Amino acid sequence: MAEERTYLELSEAGGGSHKFYEVKVEGNSLTVRYGRIGDKGQTQVSQYPTPDKAIAEARKKIGEKVRKGYAPAVMGQRQKRSITRREITSGRSNATQAPLLWKFNSGDRAFGIFVDDARCWVGNESGSIYSVDHEGRTLSQFRLADGVKCIVADDRWLYAGCDDGRVYDLGGKVPRVAYNISESVDIYWLDIKDGVLGVSDAGGKLTAINHEDESQWEKQSVGTHGWMVRCDELGMYHGHGRGLTMYDWEDGSEIWHRPTQGNVMFGWQEESSLYACTNLGFVHRFTKKGDVGPVMQCDAAVFSCAAVDDGRYVFAGDNMSSVYCFNDKGQRLWKLSTGCGSAFSMQFFQDRLYLVTTDGVLACIDASEKAIQAAQSGSVPQARSIQAPTPVAAVPTGTVETTREAGRGVVVECYQDGPHLRVRVVSPGYHSDWHVQFPKDIREVGGRYVVEGVRESARGGFYRAYGDIRRLVS
Repeated sequence: MAEERTYLELSEAGGGSHKFYEVKVEGNSLTVRYGRIGDKGQTQVSQYPTPDKAIAEARKKIGEKVRKGYAPAVMGQRQKRSITRREITSGRSNATQAPLLWKFNSGDRAFGIFVDDARCWVGNESGSIYSVDHEGRTLSQFRLADGVKCIVADDRWLYAGCDDGRVYDLGGKVPRVAYNISESVDIYWLDIKDGVLGVSDAGGKLTAINHEDESQWEKQSVGTHGWMVRCDELGMYHGHGRGLTMYDWEDGSEIWHRPTQGNVMFGWQEESSLYACTNLGFVHRFTKKGDVGPVMQCDAAVFSCAAVDDGRYVFAGDNMSSVYCFNDKGQRLWKLSTGCGSAFSMQFFQDRLYLVTTDGVLACIDASEKAIQAAQSGSVPQARSIQAPTPVAAVPTGTVETTREAGRGVVVECYQDGPHLRVRVVSPGYHSDWHVQFPKDIREVGGRYVVEGVRESARGGFYRAYGDIRRLVS
């Protein structure tokens, strides 16, 4: 059977797009493969009534790409684009040692952290993600293709954002690609609410991306280097080189802007409050209406912060491996040494402060009043040092198990909707005209899949799949 194949690339200077698009026609079958140059990419297969119709559709797709700047190329000549790593220096604290209970050595410096009742997660710049129990014992691990920028939760979903622009759903046996962010966005940080992703970048731009991986809006803040983004049902909060700006959830219109003392690094949010830490050693507190609260001062540039009970205690980590605690009036209560590097990110949970650090450590500090008082008098526990298991190989995210029975799962179907490949529920009792948020890299036209469950989004109008995914075969 004759085969017709066209391979195109678009590679722009200055950090722009760097991607490929391949079209192959074989008989009645049209196969499209696309993605970042140097990666395997995603594949879509469509069937047409005749070979002529398949060829016509292929030429239409090729024409669309050429008009966007794609050009014929030889596969393999251009190399995969290198990833920009954060260049951050960290010193050592001369403060009293904090009551460190244990430290889990992930193997590379780490930015990603998430803690809940069940486990603690850490993701590092080698792409390794580990979950451990609250005593540091390994429960599970994944290996992604690139470095982990952050780990963020959205209701029952947990996502890892990576240096290569992909955002992975960690809810199943295998990580799945939930979002593919444009090559032109030099990502600094991510957050997510009800399936809508907020992306802050090096240039100070904030982008909102919906559940179908489509840009809703983009806004350029007045400052560059947008390290902070936080999302809730009211809006998106963007911390950058000239302060903190709130944008409307729906259309991205600016609601308020507040300056800060220094460039905003990372930030934190509670139910009614926001916290923005800066490179000049300050932690600013604002209400979500934009009212100015206490300003807390540390002794060096502050990488990260966290709070508890809407500001009863506020924690901060500087670039000299110290951690601080302030009360709700902004008064400093204590400063202690981590003993394991500077805290890139942190989270407080049930009287414990969890850090991920420049040393690649997930650390657990006893932040109870009794333990802190003991540490200040020179009495600290002997910290347990836990070595991470040997990293596993990265699993291809496009692999999927098969099944002949749906069992108690929900059946969804992939279908062509104009230029888009959509997913809908075909099991009874659901809205058949609603789209389903579903991994991009396993979609095939006509394919049916069994998912553990789907849940209506908080705002309504679409479903979100969760749990393991299997392909339904006859």
